[in-house]
Amino acid sequence: MYEVKKQIYLDLTKNQKAALCNNLRALVKKSPDLSVNEILENFLEDERYYLEINASRFEFLAEIIDDEQFLKDTLLFIKECRKYYDYKKKQEPIIQANKEFEKKKRKFLQEVKMSKDAPTKKQLYYYEKLCKKYGLDKKELSSKLEARDEIDKILTEYSNPSVTIYEEE
Repeated sequence: MYEVKKQIYLDLTKNQKAALCNNLRALVKKSPDLSVNEILENFLEDERYYLEINASRFEFLAEIIDDEQFLKDTLLFIKECRKYYDYKKKQEPIIQANKEFEKKKRKFLQEVKMSKDAPTKKQLYYYEKLCKKYGLDKKELSSKLEARDEIDKILTEYSNPSVTIYEEE
């Protein structure tokens, strides 16, 4: 798409070209169900209407809207945009899978880091209070990860009301 953008609308200024291309790209993106020719026709109808009522954002199109080169460039750019968005749509499952992988990788690396760090004072204090509350023997906690896991274990075991603990006599 970017290579085509360099080759089209050579008679427009940089700002005019950028504004026109952004508008066309937005039209293609919001109408994936329309064909390239239908998008072009809709764009031309809208621009002619806005030029007619003197409310166009692209006043520079007044002289060139029916020019053959302009129509050819516009059609070429719309086709490239369609290819780009179709490709992007096909890549979406791969992108999502990569995001999930990166999320798992970050979680794993965080746990590795936690396994090497000493537990915080808050974790130790909270663990002691939980052990005292439920009458458990305290363990020596060597890492943040171990402290987190022990606290989670206690909380899930003792704060679930549907689980009843029976002591054998």
